[in-house]
Amino acid sequence: MSTPYPFTAIVGQDDLRLGLLLNAVSPAVGGVLVRGEKGTAKSTAVRALAALMPEVSVVPGCRFSCDPGSPDPACPDGPHAEAAGVSRAARTVELPVGASEDRLVGALDIERALSEGVKAFEPGLLADAHRGILYVDEVNLLHDHLVDLLLDAAAMGASYVEREGVSVRHAARFLLVGTMNPEEGELRPQLLDRFGLTVEVAASRDTDERVEVVRRRLAYDDDPEGFAARWAGEESALRERIAAARALLPRVVLGDGVLRQTAATCAAFEVDGMRADIVMARTATALAAWAGREEVTADDVRQAALLALPHRRRRNPFDAPGLDEDKLDQTLDEAAPQESDDGGDQPDPDPDPDGGGDDDGGGGGGVPPQADGDRTPPQGEGGSDSGTPPGAPEGGPDAPGRSTGAEQQPVASAEPFRTKMLSVPGLGEGAAGRRSRARTEHGRTTGARRPQGSLTKLHLAATVQAAAPHQRARGRSGRGLVVRRDDLRQATREGREGNLVLFVVDASGSMAARQRMSAVKGAVLSLLLDAYQRRDKVGLVTFRGKEAEVALPPTSSVDAAASRLESLPTGGRTPLAAGLLKAHHVLRVERLRDPSRRPLLVVVTDGRATGGPEPVALAGRAGRLHRSEGTASVVVDCESGYVRLGLAGELARELGGTAVTLDELRADSIAGLVKDVTAAGRAA
Repeated sequence: MSTPYPFTAIVGQDDLRLGLLLNAVSPAVGGVLVRGEKGTAKSTAVRALAALMPEVSVVPGCRFSCDPGSPDPACPDGPHAEAAGVSRAARTVELPVGASEDRLVGALDIERALSEGVKAFEPGLLADAHRGILYVDEVNLLHDHLVDLLLDAAAMGASYVEREGVSVRHAARFLLVGTMNPEEGELRPQLLDRFGLTVEVAASRDTDERVEVVRRRLAYDDDPEGFAARWAGEESALRERIAAARALLPRVVLGDGVLRQTAATCAAFEVDGMRADIVMARTATALAAWAGREEVTADDVRQAALLALPHRRRRNPFDAPGLDEDKLDQTLDEAAPQESDDGGDQPDPDPDPDGGGDDDGGGGGGVPPQADGDRTPPQGEGGSDSGTPPGAPEGGPDAPGRSTGAEQQPVASAEPFRTKMLSVPGLGEGAAGRRSRARTEHGRTTGARRPQGSLTKLHLAATVQAAAPHQRARGRSGRGLVVRRDDLRQATREGREGNLVLFVVDASGSMAARQRMSAVKGAVLSLLLDAYQRRDKVGLVTFRGKEAEVALPPTSSVDAAASRLESLPTGGRTPLAAGLLKAHHVLRVERLRDPSRRPLLVVVTDGRATGGPEPVALAGRAGRLHRSEGTASVVVDCESGYVRLGLAGELARELGGTAVTLDELRADSIAGLVKDVTAAGRAA
């Protein structure tokens, strides 16, 4: 086994180390989610933490790590006779992104369960992680149903496996640590809430600190054992401090004053539910124990808020994480106990209202302050803010050789709204999501088939029907059914999949009227929010002037797409064909990377095409290219005014798709509740 990098040798990353150590002191805090860019020691710190965890005493031979002092009465390997336990190091179990449900929770032998009534159970990773650390790298890329199972087990302290009336339960209490790169997509808000703490990590911009990081890493790579030996003293001291804080934790007092500050803070930041209050209280208590104190102070509450609230105050995926620290300090001051309050025999650890109001960071750590809802578009690269007159079809002074001459500053988007569901027709087999119909592991049962590989979802009726004709030949004599592996049938289920939604947005002069472009951005932002909720990947292609560009390659991060959309300038001619051809190239590459994920092309334009020879005919040919490959498409018609040319409708017919206006895109419009996209080849 390779020597892990020492925890105490990690340079900087104070928030990351503090969040992990607080969970080591008090696992009841609920784990930690580490968000940050790649290459910031997220995985290194988590793996190094295992060496600092106290050893655990387990029942000999128990696959579920039962404590000999209080064994789990429902343990599948039990009941356990009284015996001396054996000590071993706490485990760090890693859950790979591509793990199956059976690998996570364990698997039942369905054949033996049906024929013998025996609960033959093979433990999964949740059993391995009991009383240790469960580490999920790139947790935002984990399938939703696995995240649900994982967080349910973390919340209840137990894992349940239910298969056709046969159930197994075992204890599963562990320190849950997840890491993620926000650029690759966000977790759902309700799942974010299940992590106790969150920390943001980023590479240091200090030259000396970066030099020290490289120096230590090179020394470790050259001689891991020797490097670890040089840090053995610091590791031992930190291990002893964790043990001392654990022993002190039950004696820490959470006074009424700081408890009121905790509740007032959660109310001020309008977090949902009561989990935030509980996590803050536990975190503040762990902070006091870590500092060697038996009373929680206002500084502990402040630090707990910086760790427990940033990921809970987001209202939609486009909100920036973080807390307004000035508002936090004001809330803590207002909720602090007054000096005139006698308090009786209840001590107040910090009655001075000025005690928590300094700007020294409240003990270090926390999330750097960020502007709340800061979505101010950047300055344009030239041009004025006046915009093109509404009546000018192509931006007036658009010189063919200088497409940026009429470029305008980006305009803010209109308020997003709830959109109709745009779905891809047919039945797919892509990643689980909430948009189009697909064969999935979860959903309503539609039939049965022979299992391919391990059996995951038994179709009981089909299995019995397959086994029934052979009972006499198999010598059945009792009441039990004689079942063979060839009789087992896998249930086929229909649910929903996530798609690749590729936006092709017209940013030319014909769209440059400020009011129109604001409405267009609001519509695309609404579709992006819908894509986030339906677990889609998204991409963004824009076209204006002479060419098209991929503003955002396909990604799971819809907030990155929203950011690119906000900074999108407008102006120039309308190279519609170039936009469609660029989209065709993006989709061709994505079909090679992820062939099971079906695409949905969303073209946002008024349908005009200018620039170059025969621009309209060329755009038509590009549209027919998409139709020939079966790409589902929808055209969002942005044409406005009394005189409408209907060019967007013509484009939709070339694509073999459907055209909807901005008004029809709203879910509450009178045009209907659902607008299905017509695939190529199904058009009349």
